[in-house]
Order: sequence, then structure tokens, then C-alpha cells
Amino acid sequence: MSAEILNKLAESVVNLDENGALSAAHDALKAGIPAQVAIMDGLCKGMRIVGDKYEKKEYFIPEVLMASNVMNKAIDVLKPHVKVDKDSISAKVVIGVVEGDIHEIGKNIVAIMLEAGGFEVHDLGRNVPCEKFVDYAIEIDADIIVMSTMMTTTMYNMKKVIDLLKERGVRDRFIVMIGGGPVSHAFAKEIGADAYTENANEALKVAKELYKKRMGNKVKK
Repeated sequence: MSAEILNKLAESVVNLDENGALSAAHDALKAGIPAQVAIMDGLCKGMRIVGDKYEKKEYFIPEVLMASNVMNKAIDVLKPHVKVDKDSISAKVVIGVVEGDIHEIGKNIVAIMLEAGGFEVHDLGRNVPCEKFVDYAIEIDADIIVMSTMMTTTMYNMKKVIDLLKERGVRDRFIVMIGGGPVSHAFAKEIGADAYTENANEALKVAKELYKKRMGNKVKK
């Protein structure tokens, strides 16, 4: 039954079926499927298929936008039921899509998972100026900066943010994580980021590991 509901969530996204996605989201909750699982193994699976269809030129921008809208409507149903980790982490995260890019599906899912993991998440949205990442992180005394992009033309704005942190003498104050289609572990190393993660589950795991390691080092000092 659970597998059928998860498949329905995925298929509804692929088929651009908003009513189907909403119905499946409610079915998932009734069936006791954790909201995180419904999002990651249902809706996100569907969106990955949509991405593959776009790459193969079977879908185009209008279809991708419609699929995104379907997924977001279903996420609105599921998000209030995302369970927050009891082992809560009192860390602040600033997250956003870098300047020049408006693709925020992946960023939104990472934000949801970080919130579920107990982080205090400050979402700056999309097309975020490099200076805003830095200014806001300093203003709220954040612990982690998370940046994403789906475009090769904007990926080096991630480096600009890190360079700004260095120029202001605050680079060591923040853990910097990056993600998105065109970036990689090698790119993270090249620009001086602390980590690259491929998906939302991995982002949560790595954020916790890096934060706990940093706090442990502070205690040792």
C-alpha cells in the first residue's frame, strides 16, 4: 500500500496532475507514511523523472514549471506533518539560491529537511545577491551558509560569497555547504566550500556532522 501511494505521488508530479498529487499526499498521511518519506521517495522521485525528461527534450520549461507547482502544492499538505528531530541542534542556517538563478525546488526541499532536523532555517529565497548571504549570516550570527544553483552560468557566484567572507575576515565563522546540478565535490574543493551534497537527506546528515565536529573542536580549545 505504501509503495502504491509513493508511486502515485511520483506519477502525479510526472503527469502534471495536481489533484492526483493532493489526493496522494492525503492518502500518505492517512496511511501513516512519514511526511519526509512521502516528500523524498514520492514527490522528489517524480521530480527527478521530470528532470530526466527535460534532459531528453521530452519535457520543456512549461512542463517543468507545472510539475514544480504540483510538487509544491503537495508539499504544502505534507510539510506541517514533518516531524522535527528530538535530538534538536541549536544551529542557525542561512540558505538560498545564488544570484542569477531562480531554480529553487531543490533548495526548498533541503530547507524542509534541515528544519525537520532541528536547525533554525532562514530561507533567503532565490536570486540572492552575494552580499546578502554574507550580510545576513553575520547579522543573525549564523552557523551554516547553504547555497544552491542549477546553472553553470551562476555557480561561480558561490565562490564570490566565500571570497566576500574572506575579505571581511569572517570565513572561519561559518560552515559553507553547496549543492545543485552543475556543482560537485571537486568544485566545492576548488572554491573553498566545506562540503557539497547531492540531495536533501545527505545535506541534513552532513550539516549535522560538520556542526557537531565544529562544536567539539570549540570544546577542546
